[in-house]
Amino acid sequence: MGKAGEFMLPIAERLLEALKACGARAVFGIPGDYALPLFETFERSRLLPLHTLSHEPAVAFAADGAARAAGGIGVAAATYGAGALNLLNGVAGAYAERSPLCVISAAPPRMRPLPGLLPHHQVRTADSQLRIFREVTCAQAVLDDVEQAPGEIARVLDACKRHSLPVYFEIPSDMALAPCAKAGHAANADDLGAAAECAAEIATLVRSAKRPVLMIGVEVRRFGLEAEVADLARRAGVPVVTSFMGRGVAASAGLDHAGCYMGLAGDPAVTQLVEDSDALVLLGVILCDTNLGVQAHRLDLRRVVHAFGGDVRIGHHTYPNVSLGSLVRELFRLAPSDQSRAAPATAKDIATPFVPDEARIAPSDVSAAINALFADRAFPPIVCDTGDSLFVSIDLAAQELLAQGYYASMGFAVPAAMGAQVVSGQRPLVLVGDGAFQMTGWELGNCRRWGIDPVVIVLNNRSWGMLKLFSPSSRFNDLDDWHFAVAADAFGGEGVRVTTRRELFGALARAWRTRGRFQLIEAVLADGASSEALGRFVRALRRPGAKVPHEVAMA
Repeated sequence: MGKAGEFMLPIAERLLEALKACGARAVFGIPGDYALPLFETFERSRLLPLHTLSHEPAVAFAADGAARAAGGIGVAAATYGAGALNLLNGVAGAYAERSPLCVISAAPPRMRPLPGLLPHHQVRTADSQLRIFREVTCAQAVLDDVEQAPGEIARVLDACKRHSLPVYFEIPSDMALAPCAKAGHAANADDLGAAAECAAEIATLVRSAKRPVLMIGVEVRRFGLEAEVADLARRAGVPVVTSFMGRGVAASAGLDHAGCYMGLAGDPAVTQLVEDSDALVLLGVILCDTNLGVQAHRLDLRRVVHAFGGDVRIGHHTYPNVSLGSLVRELFRLAPSDQSRAAPATAKDIATPFVPDEARIAPSDVSAAINALFADRAFPPIVCDTGDSLFVSIDLAAQELLAQGYYASMGFAVPAAMGAQVVSGQRPLVLVGDGAFQMTGWELGNCRRWGIDPVVIVLNNRSWGMLKLFSPSSRFNDLDDWHFAVAADAFGGEGVRVTTRRELFGALARAWRTRGRFQLIEAVLADGASSEALGRFVRALRRPGAKVPHEVAMA
């Protein structure tokens, strides 16, 4: 019994208990010797289901995908050093893209070995790993004190939720089972007065503008604000666009919008709408080259409002410590309700006809075939890898899309889709290139144990296609033809290799009808083939005088 009659539970169990209260739905991990007490607690307590993978980078991607798909916090667990440091790239991607992720790393016991002997897995000093993870997490704690642990768990998880960023826990192996009191709740530090003052200034700016525009970004989804932002946009009567990473957010909330803004690489009408705006309000938009592929002088920074990361910048001054949710609610309160402005623009229908003939598959045929199959049924969640897979998805009519559009780490899609299906129960459709599939596609071998069955389309052009567009004469971007579909059966799934539009559509229809095993469709493209959307993007970035806005460094 603890203080005031409270039952004491192991630190590891108290952490799981707090994570579950924060919306975590699963733990993804790979065990190791220091982590055995942790993993035994995960398995014994059954507070959260435990799913093990084959390599730690996929663990981080799966946890990230789970957080993006179902809200709450994604959880990635590993052993000290050799395990946790393998998570680092995936955690960095979650940090860059504002995805709430909790890293739980075991550590050597507090009782050190004999003088002069270093514990295995240690890099330089005992706290090297902690210092490394400080660069890619917003809060950290070493749970080596049972008295301090409840407060530390509350503090760190509050930061994870409030900032929608990764956090880090380190637990010495001899502390995982130490009895501990229940974690409490940290105080909310949101400045409501600043939110009201900030919203009033934005409202004044928008009311005086002739061409106001609202751009919706990925943080709107991270904080579950889709419905509130949609209500705000309808009430204000302001034209709405989405950022490249935020596309699908408006559609999922049933909000009419003008389309997806991609600067020089996008729809000229949407580009003009945004760049001619005299009051551009960016809600939760990551300022990066993918979202804002424009020359810096095309945006009048004096007329730009940027709400992101807990701060709101208006022109050249900033309101700190204003959450996106508080700002949206204050803006809604101040927005006019007479609907005096013109009706918002509506996105054009992006679907193109698909003809299932004997023509060889082009990248654009993949999106067209998917649109055709789901034209009269509910669209599944789409999970895309970086490169042309991501650009092919621009032409999809899907409302839900998971992708690392900014950090762009190859290999995200397959494990992220697996994590997403585990926590959401929704069967995903995955678009991945052959280069990215070589990295993490083999994690599909774990689907049978997990009881999931994603459908995966591998765009096989035998190259790192996006890089090849930037360096067309190079040979180092060429890949061999691995015939991925042949391996699917051995890994517990079903695979088919297709070369024509007819074969593609037939394989896709069969795959979606077939449940219980993962389905792999290897779409064989011409060597180095790429989509028109990717071509436009690359040409825009290579255009003489094209510059990335200086705010990219602040994203």
